[in-house]
Amino acid sequence: MRDWAKARRERTHHLIELGGLVQKAGLVDLTDDDRATLLGAFLDIAGQLREGRNTTSGDLKTRWRRAGLHAFDRDREHDRTTGRRDHD
Repeated sequence: MRDWAKARRERTHHLIELGGLVQKAGLVDLTDDDRATLLGAFLDIAGQLREGRNTTSGDLKTRWRRAGLHAFDRDREHDRTTGRRDHD
């Protein structure tokens, strides 16, 4: 496979995974799949991280990471106890 094709496939896979995180967080349903609202929220998050509003960006990332890791752990535990692999 050519290098550019491999890179494109990897990028596509990465973007699909990121979209899955948006879905997993419930943001698609909570915003009625309004892409402008989602983009605005992401821009606000990026601004918070850049500007360090209200708290340092490191604190925000640490808090968000911890919450994400707990969500992944809950899904793994759910999969283990139910034998399921879907998270809808």
